[in-house]
Amino acid sequence: MAFLDLVSLTKNYGTFTAVDSLSFSVERGSFVSLLGPSGCGKTTTLQMIAGFEDVSSGRILLNGRDLAAVPARQRGLGIVFQTYALFMHMTVAENVAFGLEMRKVDRAERKRRVAEALDLVHLSHLADRYPRAMSGGQRQRVALARALVIQPELLLLDEPLSNLDAKLREEMQLELRRIQREAGVTTLLVTHDQSEAMALSDQVIVMERGRLQQAAAPFDAYEAPQTSFVSGFLGKSNSLRGRLSGKGPEGSALDLGGLRLQGPAADLPPGEVELALRPERIELVAEGKGLVSGTVSEQVFLGDQWLLKVETPLGPLLILRRNTGRPEAAPGDTVHLSWQRDHLRILPVEGAA
Repeated sequence: MAFLDLVSLTKNYGTFTAVDSLSFSVERGSFVSLLGPSGCGKTTTLQMIAGFEDVSSGRILLNGRDLAAVPARQRGLGIVFQTYALFMHMTVAENVAFGLEMRKVDRAERKRRVAEALDLVHLSHLADRYPRAMSGGQRQRVALARALVIQPELLLLDEPLSNLDAKLREEMQLELRRIQREAGVTTLLVTHDQSEAMALSDQVIVMERGRLQQAAAPFDAYEAPQTSFVSGFLGKSNSLRGRLSGKGPEGSALDLGGLRLQGPAADLPPGEVELALRPERIELVAEGKGLVSGTVSEQVFLGDQWLLKVETPLGPLLILRRNTGRPEAAPGDTVHLSWQRDHLRILPVEGAA
C-alpha cells in the first residue's frame, strides 16, 4: 500500500462537482504536484486532505489510516499557504515555535527543534528578526520551517511560490527541493505552473475539470501524454488532426490531410485521431528531405531559442530552434520540415465516444 491513497475522492457543491472520482497514490518520501488550470479541483483536493473541506464520497488513506473522521487539527499535517500566514508581531523563532507550543512541547525540546528547523531552511541567523523586515523568499522559508518543525507525516503546499518574482521563484524552487529532500517528508504541492511542477516533482497529477488526466513522472507525462489536454498543458505542442488507417510491425499508418506517413504503434482503433508533436522535435532540413514544406510567418527571439511559426498544408506549426549564434529563418522564408516517426504522439480525439 502506498503512503497516501486517494480512492474515488469526490467533492460536490450542490449540483456542481469540483472533484470527480479522483484516485491516485503517493509513495513515502516523494514530492508530488497536483497540476492543472484554475478551477480544475486541485486546491479543493488539497483542502479535503487537510480536513478543511468535507468529503462528499471516497476515501483518503494516510499510511493506512482513514482520515475521513479525523479533525483537521488532529491529522498532524504541515501546511504552507500561498500567503504564508505568518504572525507579524512574533519573531522568526516565535513563529516557528508556535505549533510546538500548541502541542505543549516542553521548552527545551521546542528550542532544539526550532533551531534544527531554522538550520534546515538556512535562517538560523535571522531567528530574532520579525517577518515584516524580511524578503518574500525568507518569509517563505519561515513558513516552511514552521510547517516542518511539528514533524508532519505529510507536507501540503498551496501555491507557496506564486507571490515571488520570476528570478526569486526559480531560486526558491531549488531551495524547496533541497529542503524537502533533507527533511525526507512526503510532500504534495498544488500549482498551475507546469515548469515548476516538472522541476520539483517525482510525480505530477494532471487534473482538468475535477478529473484525473494523467499521473506520471514529469518526463513520462511530457514525452508520452495520454490525452491532448496533457500534451497541450505541459509545454508547447502542435496538435494535428489525422486518421489512423492501419497498424503493422513498423508502427501506425497515418493520413494527415493527404500526407501519408508512419507513426509509432498506437493502441487505438482505426479512425480519426489527434496527433501531438512538440515544437523542439521538428527539424529544418534541406529541400527534398522534408515531410512537409511551409512559409515562416512569425519569428520570436527567446534568448537561448528561436520560436518560429510556419504555415504548412497541415496547418500552422510551431518550431523551437536552439540559438547557435546565427540568425534563424525569417518571415517569408520557405523551409522544409521533418521529424522522427516516434516523436509523434497518437491520441484519442477528446470528446469522442
